[in-house]
This record gives sequence, C-alpha cells and structure tokens, in this order.
Amino acid sequence: MATITSITLHSSTSSLHPNFHSSLLTFSPKHTHDHSSCWVAVRSVSSTRQRMLSHTVPRGLSIRSAATKPAKSPAEEDWKIKREYLLQKKVRSVDVKEALRLQKENNFVILDVRPEAEFKEAHPPGAINVQIYRLIKEWTAWDIARRAAFAFFGIFSGTEENPEFIQSVESKIDKNAKIIVACSAGGTMKPTQNLPEGQQSRSLIAAYLLVLNGYTNVFHLEGGLYAWSKEELPITSEK
Repeated sequence: MATITSITLHSSTSSLHPNFHSSLLTFSPKHTHDHSSCWVAVRSVSSTRQRMLSHTVPRGLSIRSAATKPAKSPAEEDWKIKREYLLQKKVRSVDVKEALRLQKENNFVILDVRPEAEFKEAHPPGAINVQIYRLIKEWTAWDIARRAAFAFFGIFSGTEENPEFIQSVESKIDKNAKIIVACSAGGTMKPTQNLPEGQQSRSLIAAYLLVLNGYTNVFHLEGGLYAWSKEELPITSEK
C-alpha cells in the first residue's frame, strides 16, 4: 500500500468571526507491524487567531474538538515497554509443533486472537477465539474521523481495539490455565540484526494484556498460524 504522510483539510470560515478560519484537521496513517490504525490531530492555526476567538466567543461557551483521540490504552503502549514486560514475566515463545504437542499432552489452550471471520475460515482444532481487534462499531466523532481516514486508503473495514477482550477471555479461560496466544503472523521477541527489539504482533499484544490482568501461564506462538498452516498441522473450519 502506498504511504502518504498526511492529508490536510482546510475547513470553511468560522461563523463566529468572518476573518477566522477553523483549526486544521490532519489525517495521518499510523502503522504497526500487525495492525494498522489511524490518528487524527487537531491543531490551531495560530495563537493570534486563538486570542481573536477568545474575544469573540460568548462567555460561558466552551469549544472543544469533537474528534479528540481517546487516552492511550495498555495495548497502545510502546512495543519496547511491552517486550520488556513480557520478558520480565518470562513469557516465552513456542514453535507450532511444540504448541500442538503441549495442547495434546499438557492441556494447553490455544487462544486465537484473530478476527472472528478468519477464525471461522480455519483454525487449530480446539482453539478458542477472542478477537483482540474488531471492526469499528461506535459512531463518535473520533470513530467517524477514523473511518474517513481508513476509507481514504480504500479500507472500508477499519478496526479498533476490542474493549471487551479481557472480559471475554475471562469468561472462557481460567486464569490458571496454560495459554498459547496465536495470531496470523506471530511476531517475535527475539532480536535480529534488522529488528533489534523483535517484531510486535497481535498475539504479543494480547499476551501483554493477559499478563497485565493476572494470567500467569502465558505463551506465544512463534511464526503464528501462517507457520501452523505451512507445517500442514491439523486445522478445522466452521463454514
């Protein structure tokens, strides 16, 4: 996908003052290794115009940006911090063949955090699905702005963090269970020459959230379900 650093839209003249133009609204794509998101920043044209507006707006009326980005969630924490915490908590990665053996012989649970549609198409037998990202559902100004930003790049099924992820996991999996978290690509915590801090993925983000919320036996599927399929290990579907 072609990358565009930013798109700046100039809004129409403010009705509050004939010579005042509203703030610039900037859409900018922000990519992670396993999940794409978009952010919107609202910035003032100039402090002079801000002062001009302050003298024009009636007393008691406050003006806010309706598309303000919500506060950063734990899932949005810097990858470096997440990786250090995972290593501190001794979360280790297992390859797909070891994961299959652990599932069969030691009652490990495979937690597939991909979207529900992908899970239904193909997944390891016995795996449990709780998607860590979902299609954007809400219609706040922020969500509408994100939809517009996704649509600009031809993406009409933009995703957002699933706010019910932990709650859903807790309803399905005991906190003492041994869990192997899986997604499509897998990511890695292992440093390489090109990626000295490894590579973030949905499954590693999910593992981080699980550990933060009291799960103590969390593992990560190295190579993801792509590697599982490539090794021709058992899969099933719900079609």
